[in-house]
Amino acid sequence: MKKAILAVSFGTSYLDTLERTIGAIEREVQEAFPDRKVYRAFTSGMVLRKLREEMGIHIMDVEEAVLAMERDGVEEVFVQPTHIINGYEYEKMKIMLQPYRARFVRMEMGMPLLSSVEDYSEAVRAVMKEAGLEKNETLVLMGHGTEHHTNAAYPALDYMFWAEGFRNVVVGTVEGFPKIRDVIRKLKEQKAEKLLLMPFMIVAGDHARNDMAGEEEGSWKSMLEKAGFQVRICMKGLGEMDGIRRMFVRHLSEAEEKKR
Repeated sequence: MKKAILAVSFGTSYLDTLERTIGAIEREVQEAFPDRKVYRAFTSGMVLRKLREEMGIHIMDVEEAVLAMERDGVEEVFVQPTHIINGYEYEKMKIMLQPYRARFVRMEMGMPLLSSVEDYSEAVRAVMKEAGLEKNETLVLMGHGTEHHTNAAYPALDYMFWAEGFRNVVVGTVEGFPKIRDVIRKLKEQKAEKLLLMPFMIVAGDHARNDMAGEEEGSWKSMLEKAGFQVRICMKGLGEMDGIRRMFVRHLSEAEEKKR
């Protein structure tokens, strides 16, 4: 029976970080499952339009990828999202896939990055292994955040760093909770002085380059410096981290092991 893997990402138009993050995850998945072709799909219409209209690059959306697999004679599809949480983008992906499930003998979906207590603990260790903190530095992680109830993943992650013994880590979000003002308050309570600022996002793209590390007044870097902290930037997306990529491979393996 012909099997394939569909790697579904929100997407990015930053081609350099695309291959270091999403591309790296897809390559690791391909190495783990060498007998299957890995198909790529993005869910962000804005990103897809920019790639097509401004850069002349065509990347399939979910529907196009599913139809391509069907034309190629694929019978079993294993879907692995590169989403961090079980939020709107993950739900959107499932809705997109639902009409096509009956066209295949089997379709299974792997879970997003943070889907179990084990995942949180493993993600903490993966990040701390590669953060490269210097002496007396505090790591500040900028997540995306969401209005979806699964935004609770970010304060849970913040607590997990503490529970794993890393008291010098603070997690915040751009569009959810904790906000940057909550991050600053916590840093002052901890009497932090030197910070390493890094995205907690699969891709170090627009949010990381502008909202986090930009020089404009509203960026996290500018606000943290204005609050009196010394700030060092690490532009490394989660997809660049070995431990994070292995988590996605594990989630895909767990999806395959599900009983029919």
